[in-house]
Amino acid sequence: MSKVCQLSGKRRMKGHKVSHSNVKTLRLFNPNLQKKRFYIPETDQWVTIKVATSTLRTIDKLGLYTYLRRLEAEGVQTGVKLNIKK
Repeated sequence: MSKVCQLSGKRRMKGHKVSHSNVKTLRLFNPNLQKKRFYIPETDQWVTIKVATSTLRTIDKLGLYTYLRRLEAEGVQTGVKLNIKK
């Protein structure tokens, strides 16, 4: 499984671990990803998304449906199909 947020696109970063003697060693910074199951009442469906915790805060603020609509308008591929219930 790749370590990429499905919604925000956050991924691993490279950096240096700097010791006391100032020796720089390459290391990786992983995003804090969580596998989370969401219910979207507008479409009456459950979706499971691998999402970063910083993105969860944005979803709490805006709501999942609004956030997914915004990403869809920007042209971001989220892997979630928003089928409106009839």
